[in-house]
Amino acid sequence: MGLAQPAIESEVYLYTVDEYLELERAALERHEYLDGRIYLMAGESGAHADICTNLTVEIGTQLKGRPCRARAKDTKVRSGVVSGQGRKGLFSYPDLVVICGEPEYHDHFQDVVTNPTLIIEVLSPSTERFDRHEKFVRYNIYNPTLSDYVLVWQDAPIIEHFSRQPDGSWRYTVLKDLDALLSLA
Repeated sequence: MGLAQPAIESEVYLYTVDEYLELERAALERHEYLDGRIYLMAGESGAHADICTNLTVEIGTQLKGRPCRARAKDTKVRSGVVSGQGRKGLFSYPDLVVICGEPEYHDHFQDVVTNPTLIIEVLSPSTERFDRHEKFVRYNIYNPTLSDYVLVWQDAPIIEHFSRQPDGSWRYTVLKDLDALLSLA
């Protein structure tokens, strides 16, 4: 998601959360929402698609028989204060979301998750800055169930892992080898 230009141009008008969700539920393409602005999600490279698929298979396999479930790219996550007609908030489509326990949803449509445990983003040149900064800040503040945030590079064998500590701080670990193992609680 490049934040340079909103998908739906408007210099004055900012969409409410309800307006965004109504538009998004009828749209053929995916859009993210940030504080009243709607952004068209960019297409993905072949490497990005391969990494996402491999991660989904690997993590989905590891979760069998456990009280957690993996959801791939079409699951929206809410991160922000939402009050019906308000405009403040982030609705995003992480590359992979793990939810432990029963999923909790934004509303009766059950298409926006509010209790992610793990979020994985595969970094792209057009989204890296947003994934590292604004998205992570929103995930941190508004998703208290989030215990792990993982950034996967697509152009080098590097994984960055942020894990929430009991005091609310985040521990940062970098894995830089194809043989490295990432252990997630």
